Amino acid sequence: MSKKEHASETPATAFLKQQGVGYTEHLYAYEEHGGTAVSARELGVSEHAVVKTLVMEDEAKRPLLVLMHGDRKVSTKNLARQIGVKKVEPCTPEAANRHTGYLVGGTSPFGTRKRLPVYVETSVLGLEKIYINGGRRGYLVEIDPGELVRLLGAKTVEVALED
Repeated sequence: MSKKEHASETPATAFLKQQGVGYTEHLYAYEEHGGTAVSARELGVSEHAVVKTLVMEDEAKRPLLVLMHGDRKVSTKNLARQIGVKKVEPCTPEAANRHTGYLVGGTSPFGTRKRLPVYVETSVLGLEKIYINGGRRGYLVEIDPGELVRLLGAKTVEVALED
C-alpha cells in the first residue's frame, strides 16, 4: 500500500496499536448500502473472510456486537437462545452510533465508545485472516481472527444462516 493510501487513525486503529496488534490497512470506495459484497469485490477477497460488525440489542435494550461472515446472516432467534435472552434484534442506526461511536457502515468492534459484549460466529475463528472494519466507511483492517477473542473476549456462537 502506498503512503498516500494510508488511512488516518481511528479509535479502532488506536486501540489495535495500543494492544500491539499487527494489521494491514485496506481502503476502498465505499458504496451506500453496498455491504460486504462491495468491500470483498474491491479488495479482491472472499466475502466469507470479510467480517461484519452488527450492533444488536436484547429485549431490555442492552447492546451487544455480533461478528459474522459477510456472506451470512444472523439467526436472531438462535442467538437469543444461545446467549440466554428472550429476544435479540438489530439496533437502529442512531442507537448503534450511540453505543459504539461509529456510523453504520463504519462500525468496528475495536475502540467502541463503551465496552460491549461481543459474540463471534465460531467458523470466523477458523479463517487464516479476516478483514474487519477499521472504524470508518471504506476502511478494513486485515488481522488474525484469534485477536477477536484475545482483545474483545468474544464468545463463540453458531447462528449463521445462508445469505
